[in-house]
Amino acid sequence: MSQHKNINYSPDKLEVIISVVPKKKGTFYKDYLQSFGANFQLSILAQGTADEDILGYLGVEQSDKLVLLSVVKASVMDAVMEGLEEKFRTIKNGKGVAVAVPMTSVIGKLVYAFLSDDRNIVRS
Repeated sequence: MSQHKNINYSPDKLEVIISVVPKKKGTFYKDYLQSFGANFQLSILAQGTADEDILGYLGVEQSDKLVLLSVVKASVMDAVMEGLEEKFRTIKNGKGVAVAVPMTSVIGKLVYAFLSDDRNIVRS
């Protein structure tokens, strides 16, 4: 008979990053976010609503967008957001916007393990 040890485990909180990026740069940004452990990402096609004058004023050439929903651990949020800000500023035709929203609950240990990309969670 094996005995289970009580392990005090305080999991990282999760956040959803909502980013809007040019469609042509979608794969780049998905790969970039995945490098921070974004094990779950959802891509939604979108189109900007600004007219050509506004796009020209903002220095944006294309209006086809991709909305990315990416789940990451809260512990890496500062690095993710700083990195995205730098990428939006420096990648040619790669401007975008991003915001993070905290997740308040997740049902089930295995769902949490998947979303957090945490392979060390003890299964009971």
